[in-house]
Amino acid sequence: MGKVKITLVKGTSKRSPSQRATLTALGFKKTHQTIEKESNPAIDGMISKVAHLLRIENV
Repeated sequence: MGKVKITLVKGTSKRSPSQRATLTALGFKKTHQTIEKESNPAIDGMISKVAHLLRIENV
């Protein structure tokens, strides 16, 4: 699998606790933070749950 570059573009305020937990599990702490992760089914599933808050690029 490849790498995925993920940027948090919207804040976590007024989001459900499960969405906040997913973002924390991905490693996000601040808005506009960028993280690079190995793409695997677990990461892809977490990204799909909060995709409306993220910008996703394949590396």
